[in-house]
Amino acid sequence: MISAEQNQLMTRVGPGTPAGTLLRNYWQPVALVDEFEGPRPCKAVKLLGEEFVLFRDERKRYGLLGRHCPHRGADLAYGRVEDGGLRCAFHGWLFDVEGKCLETPAEPEGSTMREHIRPRSHPVIERSGVLFAWLGAGEPSAFPHFDCFVAPDSHTFAFKGYWDCNWLQALEVGIDPAHASYLHRFFEDEDTATSYGRQFRGTPSDSQMPISKVLREHDRPDIQVERTDFGMRLRTLRRISDAQSHIRVTNILFPQAFVIPMNAEMTISQWHVPVDDTGCYWFSIFTSFSGPVGKRTMREQRLKTYPAPDYKPIHGRHDGWGFSAEEQRSATFTGMGFDINIHDQWACESQGLIADRTAEHLGSSDKGIVLYRRLLVDAIRKNAEGKKALMMLDAAQAAALTGPAAIDGIGPTGHMEEYWKEADAKRRQRCAWATSRAA
Repeated sequence: MISAEQNQLMTRVGPGTPAGTLLRNYWQPVALVDEFEGPRPCKAVKLLGEEFVLFRDERKRYGLLGRHCPHRGADLAYGRVEDGGLRCAFHGWLFDVEGKCLETPAEPEGSTMREHIRPRSHPVIERSGVLFAWLGAGEPSAFPHFDCFVAPDSHTFAFKGYWDCNWLQALEVGIDPAHASYLHRFFEDEDTATSYGRQFRGTPSDSQMPISKVLREHDRPDIQVERTDFGMRLRTLRRISDAQSHIRVTNILFPQAFVIPMNAEMTISQWHVPVDDTGCYWFSIFTSFSGPVGKRTMREQRLKTYPAPDYKPIHGRHDGWGFSAEEQRSATFTGMGFDINIHDQWACESQGLIADRTAEHLGSSDKGIVLYRRLLVDAIRKNAEGKKALMMLDAAQAAALTGPAAIDGIGPTGHMEEYWKEADAKRRQRCAWATSRAA
């Protein structure tokens, strides 16, 4: 258990809060590129408790400005994207992507007033279909050379979804490998040939055994955790027999992301990004080590549960997360359908808007959560002292961070450490774009 004060320290993210100040020193996913494919490339966004307007100009440059015009506070989200910037609909003041005021048309001819107007603005960059924003005051950190960022567009797919809870409990689902044997338990194994784009429905590497069967029948994993340069690595072992064991290698990219295997040939890199203290979006980048990603198929699959334009789920507190007692009896452990995102959503949202960690009783399977919280509190302290925290990177440090390996496979019991490293190396050797090593 932790104290109420420490829980608040880790979860509150508004301006001036310790955790919020820390998170502003990392690139934050703010939107999908897909959201700007329509006729009006401008939208209101909320991030870390602050209101912004995000837009793309005619040169396809992105800008993130404070939502209210510095003239008299009108909402810039209703502005016009034209003439090299975003024009306020109230008096026509025009701002470019860097926040520079280009025009104040209601002012007298020759007025220099615009030279003294500077709305709050933040840099935005695109990576693998996701727009990342930098809210910090200093020089932005360099982007690590992780697989999800170096893979070509054809081999990545990005999506997002909203959860009605604090960001930390949403992230912690990815640091808990034991839950998959229960929360994502299916009573019947489907044909894995039709599993494309779906988690926990394929087969691990070097095996024909469905992963659903592995998780269902081997529910007491041995979890090993270690610190890394990027955060932490978890190795989850399930002994199948004296000859074979299943291993799942997952990673935490500090401060808010994890990288997990989706199947033998695809990984998922997922960020949990605070909208405010009681809501968050997850952003996922799916990365293929084999052929191009079937973007249309994967998007259609996910839009059924998280429809655009707000990507809020079709189930939630309002309908008991779609719970069916009959399904729970006959088909799934949760009774909440076959989309595991809803399972995870229920596990996180049902804890409350902000989980009360003072009432927890953590077990040995929670060792990853314990280590992550230590890393987070340590980074908050260092940042408050003006020191660089974990994953605040210069260009050389960022270039050294590759991978990381995320493996789901079945190999020889007693040699699993060698097995997962060899499995990662072989996958990279077969891949045209991957770096030859993983951090």
